[in-house]
Amino acid sequence: MSDGGPAVDRDRQEGLLALAAALRPELHRYCSRLMGSVIDGEDVVQDTFARAFVALDELCEVPQLRPWLFRIAHNRALDLLRSRAIRVAEPIEAALEIVDDAKADPMEALMRREAVETAVSRFAELPILQRSVIILKDVLDEPLAGISGLLDITVDAVKGHLARGRARLREINANATALPDARIASAAVVRYVTLFNQRDWDGLRALLADDVKLHQSLHPPRSGAADVGMFFTIYARSDRLWLTPAWLEDREVIAVFEDPANPTPDYFMWLEWREGRISFIRDYRYVRYVTDDAELVLAKDAGSFGRGTGYR
Repeated sequence: MSDGGPAVDRDRQEGLLALAAALRPELHRYCSRLMGSVIDGEDVVQDTFARAFVALDELCEVPQLRPWLFRIAHNRALDLLRSRAIRVAEPIEAALEIVDDAKADPMEALMRREAVETAVSRFAELPILQRSVIILKDVLDEPLAGISGLLDITVDAVKGHLARGRARLREINANATALPDARIASAAVVRYVTLFNQRDWDGLRALLADDVKLHQSLHPPRSGAADVGMFFTIYARSDRLWLTPAWLEDREVIAVFEDPANPTPDYFMWLEWREGRISFIRDYRYVRYVTDDAELVLAKDAGSFGRGTGYR
């Protein structure tokens, strides 16, 4: 507990974080591009809120939520990136002249649009500072002064990283390959999806490992076959839900359609297996913004599950 005065009380903590929850999609847009993965980005967002809740207990004054949460998320992402040893050192060169007003010229608008439309995974090819500045400026429309404060660098340095990052991003997009061809679903995922689409809840429960864990953002985790088995009871309430094997970021996932007539999935989930049984379920039902930037590719045999393969 801080010695500087009384900490923010618990009711106010919860109220502040409830208000801050509206920032989750924006935080994810930043973190997913910083990490180069929509899945890793959501992990950072989740960890950001956990850390923020603990930190509030030490604060005597209410912080400005948006910059405070972004700084926590930024620092947590950097910790993870450093641990992977993929951070690239980059010298600060002379800043270029970059405008920062509401009447940006057409070229400025074009570069911002290119950043917004760039696949999340491609940002990982940029050095960290270039990556952060591009996301904050061109994707989230943060002012240069705000970026300077968040990254603790000068405005001129921000301009320099922005100019170099934009140039590099154009090169990356010019040389980028198309989405990978659809791959065939694994036998384990096919079995899970088939049982789910047949509404065979007992059959699904039989696939759960005794120590299986279920994680759904915004909800307490579940652990153990009995508790996680309740997961299917909730899903049993909807008779229109339909699953299809898919691939995302070189990871086999499951696309979830709430209406089989919809052309695109509403969200996705992924499973981990151990000795033929499910040891972990990650369900993104309550954080659908994760799917907005996801490059989901339906499995090659997706049509055999009752859906077309038009969605890539």
